[in-house]
Amino acid sequence: MTDSLVLLSGFLAAAVRVATPLLLAATGETVTERAGVMNLGLEGIMLGGALAATLGATAAGPWAGLAVAVLVGMLLAALFAAVAIGARADQIIAGTALTLGAVGLTGTIYRQAYGIGGAGLALPTLAPLPIPGLSQIPLLGPALFDQPMPTYLALLALPLVWWVLFRTRTGLALRATGEGAAMARAAGVRTGLVRTVATVVGGGFAGLAGASLVLAQVGTFAERMTAGRGYVAIAIVVLGRWHPLGVAVASLLFGAATALQYVFQSLGLDVPYQLFLMLPYGLTLLALAGAVGRARAPADLGKA
Repeated sequence: MTDSLVLLSGFLAAAVRVATPLLLAATGETVTERAGVMNLGLEGIMLGGALAATLGATAAGPWAGLAVAVLVGMLLAALFAAVAIGARADQIIAGTALTLGAVGLTGTIYRQAYGIGGAGLALPTLAPLPIPGLSQIPLLGPALFDQPMPTYLALLALPLVWWVLFRTRTGLALRATGEGAAMARAAGVRTGLVRTVATVVGGGFAGLAGASLVLAQVGTFAERMTAGRGYVAIAIVVLGRWHPLGVAVASLLFGAATALQYVFQSLGLDVPYQLFLMLPYGLTLLALAGAVGRARAPADLGKA
């Protein structure tokens, strides 16, 4: 390949890699919000999953880290569901409290486990797994078929979630709960159970997203390392109009903006680097501002 094709191929691969945690978290949040639950604790669940992946990978390797992260994500989501669904607390307040609690708890556990120095770069990580033949396709091969396992899981989850939501009775009950819980209950749907399961599933995705950030990208853990990605994932759900395909496109948009930020920094332009750091968030906000007026949320989203 020519130099320009190599550069473009690397850019696409970086965009997909950066988008993976957001895609996982946003896919799970799509399931949760389709059931009528707004989980602002997504940021805290991702952070909990990141720390759980760090502890699991240190003890038994990166695959154990992935499993522990999913489990912790589901447990934190179950805690949120118990408060917001079981006790009918305000979902916004409950989610915010969960995130604040996760920030403090993960920081405390991290310092107790690793001390001031932290895990550093010695953390075992997940290497890219090239798919024979497909990874050699120009441009798209390295971007889609030469990635760590979390990226493949994120891509495989998209058609599965779409099929469950729009082609199964379970998905129909879930969407009915999000659109009109009272009518769904009258039709015999156990709306409390549906919302709880959807929230726990979303938590599992968020835990896996945190693990992907640690084990497939940075290779270490730092306090508050999610840096608002949970909130960006919630915005991506809105931008994607609560549909798995739209969520995938919106996640890749943010990933491409972040990869573009790296390109600009590598050019050595005489511009404050903070402007480049703002680029992905600014582009996402602009896209969200243009789409939110035309998007229609599930009618019972956020209602107890």
